[in-house]
Amino acid sequence: MSATSEDAVRTGVHPVLVLLHGGGPGVDAESNWASVRSRLSGEFSCLAPDLLGFGTQIDGSAGIEGPRAWAQARAQRILDMLDRLGLERVHLLGNSAAGGAAALALLSLAPDRIGRAVVMGGAGTGPLPPVVPFYGDPTKESMRATLARLVADESAHHQLLDELAEIRLQQALRPGAESAFRSMFADGADGPPPVDLTKMVNPVLALHGARDRVSPVEVSERLVDALPNARLQVVEGAGHWIHVDRPDEFCRLVGEFLSA
Repeated sequence: MSATSEDAVRTGVHPVLVLLHGGGPGVDAESNWASVRSRLSGEFSCLAPDLLGFGTQIDGSAGIEGPRAWAQARAQRILDMLDRLGLERVHLLGNSAAGGAAALALLSLAPDRIGRAVVMGGAGTGPLPPVVPFYGDPTKESMRATLARLVADESAHHQLLDELAEIRLQQALRPGAESAFRSMFADGADGPPPVDLTKMVNPVLALHGARDRVSPVEVSERLVDALPNARLQVVEGAGHWIHVDRPDEFCRLVGEFLSA
């Protein structure tokens, strides 16, 4: 479900921050950002749309193949949203291989529309997983195990993981969800070329959990090395879901960087 409050953004006095959620099976904006949305809204007017291929945005995604094509299509959808709302310039917070990759595509496609960007977990610049998650065994137990890998210590999040497994199982089994998700992992050799990281001049903060079990810190190190105006912050004690494992530190780092 989208967590966008468009009326509040139109009338708000805070800088606009677009929250771009991650790319796991059954994800949506509302559940992805629940741990930090209210805190971030104290400093920013937050827009948290469901990204193309997830949540309420599965329809209309047929024919997109490969991660680069998906990132560009999502970036264009975000630009269309900004145009519709009359927003000239926004900040970005992009989570992992869906939201992070869409943020990089936006920085390439429309740098003048973006102020600063925070990306998480390598922003989809690492290798694709060897198998498509969850859909080989589409059960609640499989979903729970998939989500458990995203936190540093699942024993600290038992109730949250149980609740999210139920929510995301239902969403992952919606008509069209599996085919859309599988196409995100397609080869995409005939798709658009990779974005040129060396030409992205906007300030970027890359956040990476020191205990990330999905994407090693080296992925974000390579990303920051390629970007001309970026720095890396490794968050101790956090897994792939930094905003869940370390919500207070996460919000502080995001707020300080975007307000600099």
